Amino acid sequence: MNFLNIEYFLVAAKELNFSKAAEKLYISPQSLSTHIAKLESELGAELFYRDHPMRLTYAGEVLAKRGQEILDGKKQMLDELRDISDSKKGKLAIGVSHTRGLVFLPLVLPSFHEEYPGVDIKVLEAATSKLDAALANGDIDIMISLMPFSNENVESVELLSEEMFMLVPDKILEKYFPDNKDEILYRIQNENEISLLKDCPFLMLYSDNRVRVIADKVLNENSIKPNILLEVENIETLLELSKKGMGITFYPHSLQTYSTSKKFEGLHIVKVSYGTEQAIGVGYLKNRFLSQAAKGFINILKEAIQ
Repeated sequence: MNFLNIEYFLVAAKELNFSKAAEKLYISPQSLSTHIAKLESELGAELFYRDHPMRLTYAGEVLAKRGQEILDGKKQMLDELRDISDSKKGKLAIGVSHTRGLVFLPLVLPSFHEEYPGVDIKVLEAATSKLDAALANGDIDIMISLMPFSNENVESVELLSEEMFMLVPDKILEKYFPDNKDEILYRIQNENEISLLKDCPFLMLYSDNRVRVIADKVLNENSIKPNILLEVENIETLLELSKKGMGITFYPHSLQTYSTSKKFEGLHIVKVSYGTEQAIGVGYLKNRFLSQAAKGFINILKEAIQ
């Protein structure tokens, strides 16, 4: 079976329009039609109803479901054969959130590149939900994230324990507690009376980020329905806005550890409890081939953190 024909079919099956699919594949509609016709001839079944709007036949639906598995199996086979012939070459796709990429990638990539100069590295920085999907689909080989991983088919290696901090701008305390700012800060930091901040504004990551999930848990357990002024994707944006006194936000301990104290000028760091401490790990699918390069990356990362 011609793998290129399957690749072209999957794009056509997604677009259900030969012209649009051909444009994405950088080929002519006539060339795409020829590839599809050859595939239909080989399978002995029509894959599309070519009326308007175009639809998949039952055979087309089956191939659309199984075709990606076929291509993924081919990729794993080639990766394994390449690893046998030369483990210092190949490709490695790493998934990590924007937040943790700032900390972990500089720790490991320079050493990894020095040891595996022939490995082509691809990094996908995205929200956790997108990384979960990319790992399940085989778009990335390994993923750095908070544990436990949502996919039960993921094998994971714990790297370190992560704590969550709340960043409270001094300007917010001055505005909302002008007469007893120091007392309020003491109660928040030492007695964990986070509920005192219920009327203050908050700056948050989008809801598909694990840091946001923890933040929501902390606020809920303190009976705070937050006044959320802004939601963004990048936690460093939240840090800078919080420094300007716009609102309270949440920040992972691992990022704070690898930052300079100057980054937190004008902010009070409050450690939050309520079971927010979680492990950070690196995960990979149990049923997929894991290359020597991927194993080397994990080992170098563990050593760098230790």
